Amino acid sequence: MDGITAVLAGAAAAVGAGLYYGTKRVVDKSKVRLVAAPLSGDKSDGCVRAIIEANCPSLVDPSQARLVPTPYLLNGMVHTIYCSTVALKKDSSSNIKYEREMRIMSDKGTVSLDWYPGRGGDSESTTPVVIVVTGLGGSSYEYHVRSLAKYLATKTNSKMRVVVANHRGCGRTPLTSSRLYNAYDTSDLADVVDYIAQCFPKAPIGCVGYSMGANLLVRYLGERGDNTPLTAAVGVSSPFDASLTGRSMSKPGFLNDNVFQPAVMSTLKRTVMRNLDMIQSGTIKYDIDAIMKAKRVSELDNELTAKTYGFKDCWEYYAAGSTIESVDNIKRPFLDISACDDPITPAAGIPLARIEKNPYTAVALVEYGGHIGFFTGLSPRIWVLKPIAEFLDAALVKSAE
Repeated sequence: MDGITAVLAGAAAAVGAGLYYGTKRVVDKSKVRLVAAPLSGDKSDGCVRAIIEANCPSLVDPSQARLVPTPYLLNGMVHTIYCSTVALKKDSSSNIKYEREMRIMSDKGTVSLDWYPGRGGDSESTTPVVIVVTGLGGSSYEYHVRSLAKYLATKTNSKMRVVVANHRGCGRTPLTSSRLYNAYDTSDLADVVDYIAQCFPKAPIGCVGYSMGANLLVRYLGERGDNTPLTAAVGVSSPFDASLTGRSMSKPGFLNDNVFQPAVMSTLKRTVMRNLDMIQSGTIKYDIDAIMKAKRVSELDNELTAKTYGFKDCWEYYAAGSTIESVDNIKRPFLDISACDDPITPAAGIPLARIEKNPYTAVALVEYGGHIGFFTGLSPRIWVLKPIAEFLDAALVKSAE
């Protein structure tokens, strides 16, 4: 028995040591890496680093600035898939009810605006308004969006008013024009921003974009420069290099081929079928059979999105949709939060050198989190909510003072 006991004790010690050193390695790599322009001599209020260092302990305080991932979400793709599987989850952090408003665009297309806790009608209000722009196929009903809306409205100092802008045909928004949304055209976002600024002229306005929504946000900020009603903005899992994103999403892999792509494609195809008559009502002739047989986002973009906007194929569309150069012209405090293990928008696509040269831009990089996931804790909770809230609370409230 003594020999067996010794063997078992040795095995337990080995397992314990493996768990300890494995956990220690993960924790050691979990620290936030902040990339931003250095502080100027006068620590200008417009410098993003100054805002973050003074107001965002979750990004700079050594005791808080880390994301230790949920241990059973083994890698970035698992984080990403988990994010999509809990999309309709309801719990105390996400149980909200929106107030919906329809906004008609210049081409008669429709964008729905979902307000939380409500739109309100006081044009004199100084309560900050935060616009949320969702990703490809996303909507206000997704768990991470509902969780963010409730967090900003209830746990920030300024108790922000949140409005989620659902893309054409998404989130039960009727498609009233043959033109769908994409990662390139910022006209709908510009309309929504201007409209909200008109409704609440005294309120500071922020914006949070997820994935493709973040790409639109970066492009919009670059196009507008200093001529935008937005006060500050945050991107989560921003693509920047859309061509790299396209290649990453098309990369063969068991989880990508059998879980992630089928889930995304199912959502996109439902949108197409639900709005097929309207899509076909325009002058462009689509191969609907090829669209419905598409197994990857790039194949659908090739048959639908690229044709809609006059590109020869999806790769020309992705190249046009990239926002690397847009970073140079951003003139509002902008923070991107991305994970190094993101399988969809790889960290290699982040233009770190450009971001570090522009005092209005910063990136908070974490080792783990996948695409939009960022789950931490044994019972997974979304880590990015706190840094987003800290940053917007500081940038928006300071502007109103």
